[in-house]
Formats: sequence, structure tokens, C-alpha cells
Amino acid sequence: MGGGDKVRIKIGRSTILDRVLATLSGQCVDIIINANGDPERFEDTGCIVVPDNVPGFAGPLAGILAGLDWLAAQNNGVEWMMSVPGDCPFLPDDLVERLHDARRQMGAGVPLACARSGEWRHPVVGLWPVALRADLRKALVEEDLRKIEVFTARHGIAIAEWPDTPIDPFFNVNTPEDVKRAEQFTG
Repeated sequence: MGGGDKVRIKIGRSTILDRVLATLSGQCVDIIINANGDPERFEDTGCIVVPDNVPGFAGPLAGILAGLDWLAAQNNGVEWMMSVPGDCPFLPDDLVERLHDARRQMGAGVPLACARSGEWRHPVVGLWPVALRADLRKALVEEDLRKIEVFTARHGIAIAEWPDTPIDPFFNVNTPEDVKRAEQFTG
């Protein structure tokens, strides 16, 4: 995509990040951004920037762990964290509610939930209990585990379903062609 942060790409009149923050602000108590490098590049968002806290650029699970660690340190009684990738401009307004509902419907033994649209699971779009952070740290640091779906399969995961038409709510912007396609849905 030519370098820089994909979240700053404009889709219509707003950046992807602005769209993500607007959607999540009505669903979450706090929003943090997991990003390595200079945190000041996100100063305009008003969000706290939390870098990975395990070595080796361990992928999305490292970001999830960093968020869980940050949340646990707040000691504010919040027990769940929602994760989303920064390149999905069309996230649904009922994301957190539907993930929690899917998890509750599966029963007490299923602590995790993720989204699916059409035939595709979106493991980064997930609901994570703070209670699993020690196990996640062990999986990352001691086992060198990098695949979200391998980790979630150990604990049980509920799936919340969304249609993928007329636009997939979890559409990822990864190429200039994706930007053009996303523009078609902004009206």
C-alpha cells in the first residue's frame, strides 16, 4: 500500500481509523490502539497506544495480549476485550453485543467469540476474556504459538454470523483495488 499506516487511508470522507473508532465508540468503554513504533502518530485520536509486550513481532496474538495486559492493569472490573483489525472500514454497529450473545448461547464453557461473514471466519474480530491472558502469554512466549485459531480452539469459541452482502462488514483493505472497491460502498 506504499508504506505508512493503512488505518489512515481515506474511504469516502473518513479514514479507516475514523470509521473504526466511530463504530466502536458506541460499543466499548475504552478504545486503545495496539501499534508498535512512534505512538505520537495516533495522538490525534485521543486513544492510548499500547505496543506489543512480547518480543519478535509475534503477530495479532501479541497485540491481543498487550490489550489484555493493559485492561488488567486498569483494575476497573472490565472482564472482556473486543479486538478488531485496523483495516476494516465497515464494522457493524452491533458487533460487541452479537459476539457476547453468541458466546452466551454456547454456554459457560465457551469463553471466546469471533465473527464470520459468508464462509469466512475473522479470528481477529473477537471477544477475549481477561482471564485467559496468562494462558495466552504462555502460548506466545513458551510455545511460540502464532495462529489465533489454534489458540481459540483450545478454549472453545462461539461464532457470530453476519451476511457478506451487499458488503462484507469485515472487508479488509489490503490493496489499492480494495480501496476503490470500498469507495463504491460509501455512497
